[in-house]
Amino acid sequence: MEKQDIVIECIFNTTRQEVWRAITQKERMQKWYFDLPEFRPEVGFKFTFFGGNPNDTQYKHVCKIIEAIPERKLKYSWEYEGYRGTSLVTFELFDEKDDTRLKLTHSGVDAFPQENDLSFHNFEAGWDYIINTSLKDFLET
Repeated sequence: MEKQDIVIECIFNTTRQEVWRAITQKERMQKWYFDLPEFRPEVGFKFTFFGGNPNDTQYKHVCKIIEAIPERKLKYSWEYEGYRGTSLVTFELFDEKDDTRLKLTHSGVDAFPQENDLSFHNFEAGWDYIINTSLKDFLET
């Protein structure tokens, strides 16, 4: 399989500071992302959470912060307990006049078994929903 990154971009009608808070504060993340037991945007911080089809398999996500530049960039590793493969998730924030553009890149998805829930297509659809619907609704309503 040819290596591909998932790239999702969205412009939010709010400040970079507000988007940064939404992607780094546990209480806010729980409203649009996943229910994280703990989260700190600090290099080296490890966090886990469960996610997947609510009526089927739940996967334990194991992540570690690799880079955190306040109001600019957040990058972490993304693995699944019990499955091979490591990928990287990067959130980048840019000023766009009075708005903020978020660029999400998920690279290395091809490292996971390309079957069922872990397929490239499912990641792509999931991130599209998370960024363009869930986060957008959280920030703008």
